[in-house]
Amino acid sequence: MLQPSTFQLLRFHFSFFLMPVFWFALSQVGIIDIPDTMLVFVILHLLVYPSSNGYNSYMDRDTGSIGGVKSPKAPTRQLFTISVVMDSLAIGLSLFISLYFSFGILLYILASRAYSYRRIRLKKYPFLGYITVIIFQGAVTYFLVKHGCSRSHSLAVSPLAMLGASLLVGGFYPLTQIYQHNQDREDGVRTISILLGYRGTFVFTAIIYFLAMVVLGIYFASNLELDRFFIFQIFLLPVLVYFFRWFYQVYKNESSADFKNTMRLNLLASLCTNAGFITLLIINKF
Repeated sequence: MLQPSTFQLLRFHFSFFLMPVFWFALSQVGIIDIPDTMLVFVILHLLVYPSSNGYNSYMDRDTGSIGGVKSPKAPTRQLFTISVVMDSLAIGLSLFISLYFSFGILLYILASRAYSYRRIRLKKYPFLGYITVIIFQGAVTYFLVKHGCSRSHSLAVSPLAMLGASLLVGGFYPLTQIYQHNQDREDGVRTISILLGYRGTFVFTAIIYFLAMVVLGIYFASNLELDRFFIFQIFLLPVLVYFFRWFYQVYKNESSADFKNTMRLNLLASLCTNAGFITLLIINKF
């Protein structure tokens, strides 16, 4: 039976924040294989992502707020064991999709472990940790979904779309670290947000987000689907309003860079981005 701390630290609800890349990739699939799509969703959102969360919490042993959990419980050995079981199950189920998909899932898991594992600890290096996250949560995940959910399991995936997915993740990832500066310093971790500072994190986010929109605009234009791009922009307007409002608050008082505001932006951005890509999926398929 799962201990309360294990269930909490797996943070199944956090998968919602990582879901936009799935819907983006699925909206670009030509002919969708429904059973494989359901399996891909389960592998990523119910196994790989929660397992990664759990392993990270087991290594970090945070006492302060973490993404999606204000007051984390102390992890136990069960959390580590469950994360290994979930990873093994994810790799095994991935073989029903394809060898390429299974290999990609294995690479994702290894990268996630290297990010958190104490003897490697990629997360303590600001640029290396950042690049690892945006490549695997962005480009690699986009490729896996596009390949795995397609009836043909095609390996032909647009590099522009993969880059756009990585930039979308990269645009908001530093903001998820902004309330943890003190806790990360105490743990010997120097995140990109610490390197940039509070105000610099917002400026950097705005730049990467702008680049993401440029890349996505070029991608949709190359497919003669600029109308889809502009529809997607409508869904992002609430996110931009909240972002600049919060930036103004932090500019005046850095104490506003707290857990509550971070989670509000995460939730709003996830809701709007998911809704935008699901709308594109509906337009493209129906």
